[in-house]
Amino acid sequence: MLDPHASLPLRHIWLIKLLAWVRGDGKSASAALGRVTQFLDAIEARPVVESRVREWWAVFVRTVELTAMLADHGFSPRSAFVSAFGERLRRKLLPATPETIDASSLLRLALPVDFDATWLQQLDADQLRRIARLAPPDLVDGVPHWQPLIMDAVTFCTSQVVAAGFSSELRLRMSDPVRAGQPFHELMVDLDRLRDEALRRPRDPEALKAAFKAFRERLDGCREAAASVYAHLEENGISVGLVFRLRQLRSRMVRIRDLLDCLLSEQPHRAIAQLLGRLVLASGERYSIRALIANNASLLAAKVAERSAEVGEHYITRDRAEYRGMLLSSAGGGFITGFTVLLKFGVLAIALSAFWSGFAVGILYSVSFIVIQLTHATLATKQPAMTAPAIAAKLKDLHTEGAIEEFVDEVTHLVRSQVAAVLGNVLLVAPTALLLYFLLSRVLGVQPLDEAHARETLESLHIYAVLPWMAAFTGMVLFASSLIAGWAENAFVLNHIDSAMRYNPRIRATLGVERAQRWAVFMRTHISGFAANISLGFMLGLVPVVADFFGLPLQVPHVTLSTGLIVVAAASLGPSVLASPLLWWSVAAIPVLGLLNLGVSFYCAVRLAIRAHNVSRVDRARLRAAIGARLRRHPASFLLPPP
Repeated sequence: MLDPHASLPLRHIWLIKLLAWVRGDGKSASAALGRVTQFLDAIEARPVVESRVREWWAVFVRTVELTAMLADHGFSPRSAFVSAFGERLRRKLLPATPETIDASSLLRLALPVDFDATWLQQLDADQLRRIARLAPPDLVDGVPHWQPLIMDAVTFCTSQVVAAGFSSELRLRMSDPVRAGQPFHELMVDLDRLRDEALRRPRDPEALKAAFKAFRERLDGCREAAASVYAHLEENGISVGLVFRLRQLRSRMVRIRDLLDCLLSEQPHRAIAQLLGRLVLASGERYSIRALIANNASLLAAKVAERSAEVGEHYITRDRAEYRGMLLSSAGGGFITGFTVLLKFGVLAIALSAFWSGFAVGILYSVSFIVIQLTHATLATKQPAMTAPAIAAKLKDLHTEGAIEEFVDEVTHLVRSQVAAVLGNVLLVAPTALLLYFLLSRVLGVQPLDEAHARETLESLHIYAVLPWMAAFTGMVLFASSLIAGWAENAFVLNHIDSAMRYNPRIRATLGVERAQRWAVFMRTHISGFAANISLGFMLGLVPVVADFFGLPLQVPHVTLSTGLIVVAAASLGPSVLASPLLWWSVAAIPVLGLLNLGVSFYCAVRLAIRAHNVSRVDRARLRAAIGARLRRHPASFLLPPP
């Protein structure tokens, strides 16, 4: 029941119930607007009730803190994912109370769904005028009560902008000309002039217009100063926390503009309704766990994609000479992997405990992958996760002429490069492993694998045992290693480790000037590869062990390693194995492994890079259509280079 003299929670409960009735089933905005009209008709037909509504509103404005909601609602107080996740989870699980003077908390209770923003922003001029008539008529020095509230909110937001602009994290990364212009220094001074003119009675339209223009231009200068930080980040590494602050800064500038629209617009009631709708949407974003995960994924994508794009260019072949080079490079990778396969059986023969056996295999894989890297050979499955960001970097402007075709060309080059790499790996790992097996067994008299373990190896790689989701999971592991590579290289650049290796007095004294220089260049060139190879090696070795500990029958089948394992197992069983279906079912699993290893890794990397570059859904559909058209017209271009 409407009672302006009721207790605080009961007054708020009446508001929550009223808005729930207006919302209805939350499906039709026109129905909600019709109920708003019904409510206004009922109020205006009863002067006593209208007076009580106006009195209730006056009490509401005096008791609830509205300024903080206008200035801060929708902004996260912290950038750390874990703490923000915990806060949102707590708000999800614990019930909220209407016994509060915090307008932000009350807004979440009264207008809890995005549908509320829809009907609020569709209120027509007549409804807004009738709602405004119910507002308390009290004036402060001839100024409506809501105008100082909004001006205070503008002041709070502007002070946050100035504080961010003065922070050393942003100030030191701004470009020199922008920093010399000191755009943040006079922002509060311009705001004070604008406040004086906005609240002056009577208003001087020309003076108000001049004050608003000066403040807006100063705010634009601050926005440009903050934007200059991105150029520094692209060159010197990306900090998630810093990007978070930049996004918050930009959002606060947008909020300032929205608040000033309410204050200076010729239709302030319309501007206020639009602002309230945006606050409702911001509320959903602010307390949504899904939105938190999406935003952090976007930040991580921006952090990783640029670094991976630099490395990925080396894996794309565009002509026949580069294609032949990729075949030779991947053949080298297959040759080294053949040794890795035999050494793995040696490690397993030591019969360590499960964890230490997996750990030793992880070390073996890591060393093998690093040798492949340092000899400039290629491991096929490392390609997709590194090359996808390089391709997506070409998506920054899809609206220029020829951009779509250029992107499709790059996809064609990439697929062709991966086919060459897989062929080179698989076609050489098999004879290498076979040759090493005969060398050990016939010349040195060492049997790498007995019959029981050989059959067990073939059974573990049987096409029915290697489930598609296991091969797909391996693709995700490959993608995860590329994330670690991008993160490690970004951290290396962001923290100026190469500069420290060059010029740190202790390092220069230990290594010498020339050697420190060489080590700095070497580490800057190879840090991404080291991180990717070491992380991939340990994940391939330890993930099955950890999964087995929890009773999960999870394997991480890698196409090149699996090919070598099949060859050694078949050789251990002798020529009679050629008549066994077990061998050929295992061989049939190889193309499935290759397709899923490469495909899933590439898909995950493309999704990451697309998120980093904010490619719209419409543009993604255009890209898929263009790739499909190329595949229909020139399918051979995805397998062989043009003449």
